[in-house]
Amino acid sequence: MTAHLRHFAINADDVPRAKRFYEAVFGWTFTPWGPPNFYQTRDVGEGLIGALQGRRELSPGVKTNALETTFGVEDLAATLAALEAAGARILMPRVRIEGVGDLIYFQDPEGNIIGAMQYDAERAT
Repeated sequence: MTAHLRHFAINADDVPRAKRFYEAVFGWTFTPWGPPNFYQTRDVGEGLIGALQGRRELSPGVKTNALETTFGVEDLAATLAALEAAGARILMPRVRIEGVGDLIYFQDPEGNIIGAMQYDAERAT
């Protein structure tokens, strides 16, 4: 089973300040997408989507203070089974993002929080 890096999210306490920073430093263009204070950029590499969002708790009681990465997988059910067999902790069960795909978050045995998404066919590339 192969996974490919498809998405990363930068978490911020002050999203407008972070937006100005990354636009100035890297020349990225952010577009509002989804909930308030959530932006996407497609200026980060072919097939890769970047996001800028408010800091949140994927692991209860712990605000995410790192870059979130999401790997695209072909079969999320098989990935879930492999994760659990290998000792991962599922932090967010399968959630459907309409028009995008199905997403989970897990914590690996080292404590890293990572997403896995089975993208819809039209978004798979």
